Amino acid sequence: MPAAKKKTTTANASPERRRELLNTAAEIFAAHGYNATTVRRIADEAGMLAGSLYYHFDSKESMLDEILSSFLTELWDGYDAVLAAGLGPRETIEALVTESFREIDRHRAAVAIYQKESRHLAAQPRFGYLTDSQRKFEKAWLGTLERGVADGVFRADLDIRLTYRFVRDTVWVAASWYRPGGQHSPEEIARQYLSMVLDGIAVRV
Repeated sequence: MPAAKKKTTTANASPERRRELLNTAAEIFAAHGYNATTVRRIADEAGMLAGSLYYHFDSKESMLDEILSSFLTELWDGYDAVLAAGLGPRETIEALVTESFREIDRHRAAVAIYQKESRHLAAQPRFGYLTDSQRKFEKAWLGTLERGVADGVFRADLDIRLTYRFVRDTVWVAASWYRPGGQHSPEEIARQYLSMVLDGIAVRV
């Protein structure tokens, strides 16, 4: 989990306005890319002068940092609770998938940014926590899959690493099409997804 970060804000800055600005920036970063997004564009979308944005944040990079670190901190709060619950391998996978879809519901734009930007951002010291989080993520999922095979819950012929990559990518790609407040709740999407992955889509005869 990334360490707590010192927020770059002034004493009189409104937390609500700050959150609105982060949400605006996240949507623009997700849609157009971090490098292609200017402070002026964020300010225009937020209905303010570009200079006024610096009243809340010292840079575009600080905004991106807070968007990603907040998302990952909340994600790991949920994951750590699942991993500490002492569930069986299948139940752990089910809970991790459900928590993942809940985070897509809460932080859809941040997930999209993470997918697009994390590889090159991780090379920068300020975003080193992205690599740490990815390693922890991989360890949690691979460990659960390996435990499931060892316990006879999952098939012995599974390629564990390939299975991990498939599940990881097919869950998080949902950020490209999921919209909060739609027809299905994140829990329902997780249930349908898990049914397909764990039980298949063909009728058993």
